[in-house]
Amino acid sequence: MLQLSLFILMIGLFLLGMFLLRKGLFDLSSKKLEKSLVTLTNKPWKGLLLGIVVTSILQSSSAVSIITIGLVASKVLTFSQSIGVILGANIGTTVTAELITLNIDSFILPIAIIGAILFLFKNKTMRNSGLALIGIAAIFGAMWGFEKLATPLRGLAYIDKILLMLDGNLFYAVVAGALIAAFIQSSTATTGIMMGFLAAGSMNLDTSVAIVLGANIGTCLDAWLASLGSGREGKLTAYAHIWLNVLGVAIFYPFIGLLATIGTHLSKYPDVQLAHISVIFNVASSLMILPFTKQFANFIERVHGRK
Repeated sequence: MLQLSLFILMIGLFLLGMFLLRKGLFDLSSKKLEKSLVTLTNKPWKGLLLGIVVTSILQSSSAVSIITIGLVASKVLTFSQSIGVILGANIGTTVTAELITLNIDSFILPIAIIGAILFLFKNKTMRNSGLALIGIAAIFGAMWGFEKLATPLRGLAYIDKILLMLDGNLFYAVVAGALIAAFIQSSTATTGIMMGFLAAGSMNLDTSVAIVLGANIGTCLDAWLASLGSGREGKLTAYAHIWLNVLGVAIFYPFIGLLATIGTHLSKYPDVQLAHISVIFNVASSLMILPFTKQFANFIERVHGRK
């Protein structure tokens, strides 16, 4: 029970780090970000690029989707303009996974101390920079914890039984990824947990890939909940987010083994392999839809636009 309690604590630390990093970076650039979303989405490819940049800054595709739904609901953006942003958000969310593959364990404490010192200043820029650094330290501290706890957790009979079941059925792994991401409200945290297990040699790469694919579906829950009171076009944006991820997972599900094989050629470290595979999946999924954004918008309106 101690290992499981510590693991849950590490998940909380990771989510707290994501929140602090997101808040610090958002407060540094919030006005520019919202203005950019309004003015630079007249073309789908512009929306995609903007979605990548904004999500890379906010460290959350859910946060960008919720902001976008709010702008659509208030008629600042149109539903069709929002699709490019969501496509970009799916790509931008992979930046964090790539970031946490860096080996900076020895710098975690100095980063946290520097962040804490900066946070004590009255200057808003200094405080927000300090908040972001504390968030980074928390994220990397949690990743260190995931790796150290993965092997002891695998030694627990019921955890081992669950992991063996997932190893034997990739569909169950996809469903598990969706449920985990929906519960902890973060596909990035789900990816981080899988990277910890991989680094410790406690999970197969194929299973981790399936779980990460499923996490892309589970992370849509936040945006869907945010859309419930947002009016017709806001709901359409949330449904578009869900459909984009479901279709992407459905298309790539038969090729999970191929993705895993590609990953092994990109790095010798399993956790880095998973981060690279996540980028490949999200970039490919978004680019496949990008040329057909108008048709995709029409499809969403036909399916979900009826009163």
